[in-house]
Amino acid sequence: MDVGELLNYQPDRGAKRPREEDGGAAGRDEDSRGGGKQQKGLNARELARYREAGVGLEGGGDMRETEELALDKKKILEKLMDQDEEEPEAEPVDESSVKKMILTFEKRSYKNQELRIKFPDNPEKFMESELDLNDIIQEMHVIATMPDLYHLLVELNSVHSLLGLLSHENTDILSVMDGFRQSPESHVAIAVVDLLQELTDIDTLQESEEGAEVLIDALLEGQVVALLVQNMERLDEQVKEEADGIYNTLAIIENMAEFRPGLCTEAAQQGLMQWLLKRIKTKMPFDANKLYCSEILAILLQNNDNTRELLGEMDGIDVLLQQLSVFKRHNPSTAEEQEMMENLFDALCSCLMLAANRDRFLRGEGLQLMNLMLREKKMSRTSAMKVLDHAMIGPEGADNCHKFVDILGLRTIFPLFMKTPKKMKKTGATEKEHEEHVCSIIASMLRNLKSQQRSRLLNKFTENDCEKVDRLMEMHFKYLEAVQQADKRIEGEKHEMVRRGEILDDGIEDEFYLRRLDAGLFVLQLICYIMVEISNSGISQLQQRVHQILNLRGGSVKVVRHTMREYAESIGDGKSEEFKEAERKRIMDLVDNF
Repeated sequence: MDVGELLNYQPDRGAKRPREEDGGAAGRDEDSRGGGKQQKGLNARELARYREAGVGLEGGGDMRETEELALDKKKILEKLMDQDEEEPEAEPVDESSVKKMILTFEKRSYKNQELRIKFPDNPEKFMESELDLNDIIQEMHVIATMPDLYHLLVELNSVHSLLGLLSHENTDILSVMDGFRQSPESHVAIAVVDLLQELTDIDTLQESEEGAEVLIDALLEGQVVALLVQNMERLDEQVKEEADGIYNTLAIIENMAEFRPGLCTEAAQQGLMQWLLKRIKTKMPFDANKLYCSEILAILLQNNDNTRELLGEMDGIDVLLQQLSVFKRHNPSTAEEQEMMENLFDALCSCLMLAANRDRFLRGEGLQLMNLMLREKKMSRTSAMKVLDHAMIGPEGADNCHKFVDILGLRTIFPLFMKTPKKMKKTGATEKEHEEHVCSIIASMLRNLKSQQRSRLLNKFTENDCEKVDRLMEMHFKYLEAVQQADKRIEGEKHEMVRRGEILDDGIEDEFYLRRLDAGLFVLQLICYIMVEISNSGISQLQQRVHQILNLRGGSVKVVRHTMREYAESIGDGKSEEFKEAERKRIMDLVDNF
């Protein structure tokens, strides 16, 4: 090894979570994480720094400064060579050794801080303490193997010290040494992020609930998310190690959110939501970090009206629509980019669960974008239909339903109702999911549309000798048969359980109900709702056709009524009692007149 190779050498730290290479390629270099031993040519910024250091040496500067610099270089070389030598057999990790390690960390952290204050403009003076501090942080990774000792990190105040290092001013360290400028070993804040990522690994946290609770409480008390966001703000993703630092930061947030979902609101309010939206809309080539940002955003918005409202107030709906508009006429180029697209669609669907965001979606011309996606027949089509379903469902979707008819959405949705696309396997969607979303959109329009728009919708069912009614009845018998088969199997299992003396409690009944839904019960309910709506529309042609096909194929009005009563009983989860009662009465009036 020559001097340059030694200075560029970075021992493999073996990070637990793999990070895919920029560009979203499925494969990745084995040494792409944790500072592998792969050599890279110096970039322009490194060369400039190298020349700056070299000019001071060759330009006849002060001889003493030159000697000091050479001495510092020598010390660092010796230190690196010492690290590279075969390490002695590690002592067993127990409470005593962990305490000793934490106290060593505290001492080195204090010493580094002291030297930085004493020599703020002279990095060479605190260079060695920087390396010592980094060494002990690397050693502390072993604590992640013993989550039952996490309480020591809290009791000895090292969580507070680690969080303090997230704002460590160390990006200029070793700038006099070529190759060190971008080394993760010289970046203490990134070393801390790596350590926290390993300490909060979800598998590790689940090994010791007690230890995990203590650590997460201490991190949240220290405003960990706010500090992590501040640290990400100053990292430069053009530098690979700093891009890795952002990836590991997002992993910390994902780990904590999975362990304690309640922290999502607090995390979003501490600047994370704003940072995620900013990063997602940044014009950069697609990479693993953008994919991870989309994943974290979808997690934050899941079942959380507070974060949905926050995103709406930050114009996040527009950001999501802008990012998704790319896939209007172009398919994602890789599997990773497709995953990001799906994450953004999921985030948008979550947002539309909040009524206020439906209006923002409408004003942001979200309906027009989704309608175009349905026409373009790209991979985004299935997800666009799911978004329309969320935008139009319930009384809050009335404005979107009217606008959808105004932008000629009926011309788009009914061909998809008449024939299920064959290319859905690429997007991972099933035929049942497609038919469920289409039927739900039509049911929402029948519920919400008034006057002229409603007439236009009903006229669609009379076109071409009521072909759409024929398709509706075909789907009715298809899903009725699937549900009846599921019911038969469930009844057999219930009979067997009763014979064995087992009790059919609410949990088991709920499980059976979910199985019926999986078999197609919800789609059947939507189809029956459309049947009774068009039969009560005042257009005798539609009512006659529905009853004619029912009689022709041995169907039963009683079965339709029973299905609709079951639908009415389960309607309006999360709504007010007044709404539930009014909606049930409206549906039962339709059923009675069927």
